[in-house]
Amino acid sequence: MNRLIKNYKGLPKEMYIICFSTIINRLGDFVVPFLALYLTQKIGMSEGLSGFIVTISAIIGIPAAIMGGKVSDMFGRKKVYIYAQSLSAAALIPCAVTKNPVITVVCLLLSTFLNGFVRPAFSSMVTDILPQEKRQGGFSLQYLSINVGVAIGPILAGFLFNNLLPMLFLGDALTSFIAVFLIWKNVKETYSPDSHVKVENKAERVEKGNTLQMLRKRPHLCLFFLLSAVYSFIYTQHRFSLPITIDAQFASQGAKYFGYVMSINAISVLVLTVFISAITRKNHQLTNMVFSGLLYAIGFGMIGYINNFWLFAISTVIWTGGEILSTISSGVYVANNSPSNYRARLSAISSIGWAVGAALSTFISGAYMQVHGCKTIWTAIFFMSLIAAGLMFSLKVFSKNMEKKLHSAM
Repeated sequence: MNRLIKNYKGLPKEMYIICFSTIINRLGDFVVPFLALYLTQKIGMSEGLSGFIVTISAIIGIPAAIMGGKVSDMFGRKKVYIYAQSLSAAALIPCAVTKNPVITVVCLLLSTFLNGFVRPAFSSMVTDILPQEKRQGGFSLQYLSINVGVAIGPILAGFLFNNLLPMLFLGDALTSFIAVFLIWKNVKETYSPDSHVKVENKAERVEKGNTLQMLRKRPHLCLFFLLSAVYSFIYTQHRFSLPITIDAQFASQGAKYFGYVMSINAISVLVLTVFISAITRKNHQLTNMVFSGLLYAIGFGMIGYINNFWLFAISTVIWTGGEILSTISSGVYVANNSPSNYRARLSAISSIGWAVGAALSTFISGAYMQVHGCKTIWTAIFFMSLIAAGLMFSLKVFSKNMEKKLHSAM
């Protein structure tokens, strides 16, 4: 047991505050999971218009993330997080007291847009706080905190949606304000463009020039973002192709079994993250990404050849292992190869790449299954995962060479 929690010991105290605030914030993440249902059932919108608004809410997060990364690197991560998270929460309050659909939709979109500023600011703040040797443990603990909140939040949101609708918005806003207060009170500003930033890794030294100039010196980062989009394409199958496949396999029981699969996924994340993080903490991040691709290949690939629910459960545990490895390793790799004055912008680029991969996944997979059926797509995903893992291994070799060049040039 001591070995399992060793990875989480000795982190800066600010990191524990951030993780606690993350649990509270995700515990109250009520609105987003129920947005489509709220627009159709409570406001009375058509499915088409509701889908359009949900799509817009996702799209506006892209420019928000870009701007959020830029201003975080210009003015400080904590400042941007405090203002963006507070304003995003405040924008939800009118939704609790108005029945005007136009006001409600405008406020929801405004809240979503402002929330797009939060992730790059928050992610770069975590990187600023953690010394390089503690990042694997810190990112793992952060990921675990997110899933603790996510495991409980939707249950509370479902109750509020059906019984106390105004609290769906007020509760989301309140938990955001509590999280903001905890950060404001206990975490100092982690970055200022005017101050000298001490870094242990030469690749993290302050870089001059614009973002494109910086990325030209770091082609390994560009390649990683591209491969991350491929990993996102693969991982997104669990929320698009998987429910369709289970529904086709089990007919009237499909929705129930898919709910079970998602519960197995959530429980696996909570149980396995500590073990996987302890076992792989000394590995290079790209080595873990290779293993992630192999687990995706096995876990997703077998879905095309099974018809028993318990085999679906085993498959879920396997691909969840890939999810854990990918999540706790990708952020560390980007952090270790990002100049300190570009951390937020590169975090935003990473998030956008992941979103693009997810969007392409649903679009291409839907078109593929319409022609070839839902079973054969898993064979394609199997080979895509193997190729992605192989490319990630090649990137590890290339990345190590680039790191040596960067070190020798600085």
